[in-house]
Amino acid sequence: MSRRIDHLVVAVRDLDQAAAFYKRLGFQVGARNRHPWGTENRIVQFRSSFIELITVGEGAEIAPHTERQFSFGAFVRDYLKSREGLAMLVLDSQDAEADAAGFAKAGNGAFEPFHFERKGARPDGSEVKVAFSLAFASMPDAGRAGFFVCQQHYPENFWNPAFQAHDNRAEDVIAVALSIPDPDRHKAFLSAFTGEVPTQPSLHDLSYRLAGGGHLDVMTPDDAGETYGSVEAEMDQPSFVAFAVRVDDVSRQAKWLDAAGIPFAHIGTRLVVPASAGMGAAIAFEAT
Repeated sequence: MSRRIDHLVVAVRDLDQAAAFYKRLGFQVGARNRHPWGTENRIVQFRSSFIELITVGEGAEIAPHTERQFSFGAFVRDYLKSREGLAMLVLDSQDAEADAAGFAKAGNGAFEPFHFERKGARPDGSEVKVAFSLAFASMPDAGRAGFFVCQQHYPENFWNPAFQAHDNRAEDVIAVALSIPDPDRHKAFLSAFTGEVPTQPSLHDLSYRLAGGGHLDVMTPDDAGETYGSVEAEMDQPSFVAFAVRVDDVSRQAKWLDAAGIPFAHIGTRLVVPASAGMGAAIAFEAT
């Protein structure tokens, strides 16, 4: 069963600085939230996906990884020891327990599902409860690329059109780029994770078409650089290097970026903010 992009986890060292940058890109950025174990996030919400800007908060009590427990907090903390950037890809789940069992059966990590809840806020400031169950998958030799699926238990409390109104008229995350030195080596894992059989748009690259119209593009570091311009790829292991957001008018977005003093390049039909400006991740804008 094909899954859609639920959200992207973008790890940053200074959460408020990252939020200010994303506002300059034209996004509406939500208030600061804190997870029970101490990571803190601010969210950019779209119609059916979101970007999670995340950091490790003061006084965090982060559990270690174990054989049966994947520690989300530990992954973010360890990622930030070496870099900022797009750390994890999250797809949607209707049944996290079943997905965890499926990942284990496929040999992609025998982790127990992880459930947590926190307080959220409506546009009027009133509190609501949001809750999530996560099922993690483990790609071999991928210490800087995380994968999990997310089941939302109170989606009516999370998704809200008032949070999805952006100055740049962004609509959704439409593409994610994963750089891998040898993409074919990880084809089986990615097919199990996405629920899709890939197409092969070029000699070494793979593309997984996801539910909802998004896609995961897997490419060599050289091809990632050609596609997105300046990227910060790990040359010896998998790493997420870029993502694309759909907007209604690319020329309007170019004027917005110019006015904000944010560097970008025209690459094909996209505008691409380089990873050097995008806190480790290249950020592309493409037309509806």
